[in-house]
Amino acid sequence: MDAFTIVLLGLVVFVIIVFSKTLRVVPQRSAFIVERLGKYQNTLEAGFHILTPFLDKVAYKHTLKEQAIDVPSQTCITRDNISVEVDGILYLQVIDARKASYGINNYQFASTQLAQTTMRSIIGKLELDKTFEERETINSAIVEAVDKASDPWGVKVTRYEVKNIVPPQSIKDAMEKQMRAEREKRALIAESEGDRQAKINRAEGDRQELIARSEGEKQKRINEAEGRAEEIRKVAEATAAGIREIALSINEKSGLEAVNLRVAEQYITEFGNLAKTNNTIILPADLADIAGLIKTATSVIDKTKKGVARET
Repeated sequence: MDAFTIVLLGLVVFVIIVFSKTLRVVPQRSAFIVERLGKYQNTLEAGFHILTPFLDKVAYKHTLKEQAIDVPSQTCITRDNISVEVDGILYLQVIDARKASYGINNYQFASTQLAQTTMRSIIGKLELDKTFEERETINSAIVEAVDKASDPWGVKVTRYEVKNIVPPQSIKDAMEKQMRAEREKRALIAESEGDRQAKINRAEGDRQELIARSEGEKQKRINEAEGRAEEIRKVAEATAAGIREIALSINEKSGLEAVNLRVAEQYITEFGNLAKTNNTIILPADLADIAGLIKTATSVIDKTKKGVARET
């Protein structure tokens, strides 16, 4: 191989290398900053581009995707002078690639430092108990502060999330005791409420039982009274019916003689019973009293007969 061939091959290789340097393919969601002779020329977006050989070069490459940056843990002093360890995650996105290249040397480092200083400032305004409750407030304040400061850098801060807030061990022990006491308090309150409700339920049950029992007793007495009244009414009706039958029988032929005979028999029977129950035999003072008694009964029957006749 002669010298001319070697030079020709070297020239071809040089041209290929130079040509490859002038061709740029920018990926999706990326931006390349092109400088010409050290000065900003333009921003290459996604696609195929050809640069001017020996004059243009890609100085900066930026991703336009949202980036999650870990904010290192730091010590913060709360309003009540308690030291806590706080860390978080910062989410940001490059909006203007030119500002991100020339506005600041390292926008990620600057955003992280600004988030830490803002965090210390906000924690210093809160008491320890509030730091756990006001996470959303802390996140919003950091996003607002960092986003405002990063606007000249062409960076948009989308959100910030506090990951951990770690108090000292002594504070942890005190908080654990407080939580344990609070749980015990809630347990006692729940137990007392349950006991109270149980007593109320038992008292209500007893009251309902007494009411039901009294209602039953009342109904029982009413039923008994109604039964006695019905019994009296039935007896009265039966007695009246019997009397009416007797009166009708007296009006019949030989009815009066039958009554006299019946009265005499009852009189003699009662005297016989009286003699059985006593050692002394009692006789009427005048045996003619039997005839007088029968006469008196007969007169009553006559009056009853006349009354019945008038009613009919």
